[in-house]
Amino acid sequence: MSIHELPTTQNPVPAAGKTRQLTVRREAKPSRRRRRLSDLPGWLLASSAVVVLVLAWEGIVRAFSISEILLPAPTRIVRALVDGFTTGTFGSNTLVTLQEIIYGFGIAVVVGMLIAIWISSSRLAEKTLLPIVVVLQTVPKVALAPLFLVWFGFGMESKVLATALIAFFPILVNATLGFNSASVDQINMMKSFGATRLQVLTRLRFPNAVPSIMAGLDVAVVLSVIGAVVAEFVGSQAGLGYLILSSNTSLDVATMFAVLVVLSVIGLVLHYAVVLIGRRLAFWSEENRSRNVTP
Repeated sequence: MSIHELPTTQNPVPAAGKTRQLTVRREAKPSRRRRRLSDLPGWLLASSAVVVLVLAWEGIVRAFSISEILLPAPTRIVRALVDGFTTGTFGSNTLVTLQEIIYGFGIAVVVGMLIAIWISSSRLAEKTLLPIVVVLQTVPKVALAPLFLVWFGFGMESKVLATALIAFFPILVNATLGFNSASVDQINMMKSFGATRLQVLTRLRFPNAVPSIMAGLDVAVVLSVIGAVVAEFVGSQAGLGYLILSSNTSLDVATMFAVLVVLSVIGLVLHYAVVLIGRRLAFWSEENRSRNVTP
C-alpha cells in the first residue's frame, strides 16, 4: 500500500468560503436573539418591567425594614386600594375628580376649537387674539386657582374652570396649526369651483387638521388630570386631591400612593381613549399607518 492510500485521521480543512459562512452564522445568533426580544409586543415588555420594579420595591422594603411612613410596600398599597374601594371612599372621590376632568376637558375642547377656527379664518383675529392667548398662557395656572376659589367657591365650578384653563392652550395651538396646514393652492382651487368658507373648512381644513387636533387632545387630556388635582389641592371638599391632603394630615402614606395609582389609571385610560379615536379619525396619516404596520 502506497503512502497516498493510507487513511488520514485528521479532519479535513474547510475551504475559505465555508469558514466565512460558519463565522457569519455564529455571529448572527446573538443578533437573532436581540431581534426576538425587541419583536415582543410593547405592552408585554412594559408589563414585565413594571413587575420587576414592583418585586424589587417589595424586596428592598422588606430587606431593610423601611417604615410605612417613608415608603410603604406594594402589598400595603394594594391593601389600601382594596380598603378604599370596599368602604366606598375611593369610589365617591374618584367620581368627583372624573367629573371635573371630563367637564373641564369638554369646555377646553369646545372653546379651543371655536377660537382656532376663528383665528385660522381671519387675519384680524389671528393678530388680535393670538397674542392675548399667549400672554394668558404665561400666567401660572396654580396662581389662578385661588382666584377661582374666591370667585366660584369650594364647589365643582372652580375645579372645572381651572382644568379647562390648563387644557385649553394645547388644543388651541395644535388646532390652529392644523387648520393652517392646508395649502393656499388647494384653498384657491376649491374657491374657484364655488366652495363656500364652510365647505372649505369642513372638506379641506378640518381633514388636514385632524392629526394635529388629536395630538393636542392627547396632551390636553393628561393635563386635565393634573389641573383637577391641583385645583383640589387649593381648596376642595371632595375628590382625589382632597383625599391626598387628608391622608397627608394623618400620615397615611399607603393611601396617598393608592390615590396616585388611581390617578395614573385614569390618565392612562383617557390617553388611550384619545389615541384610539385619533386612529379612527386619522387612519390615513403617516403615524397611524406606521403604528398599524409595526407590531
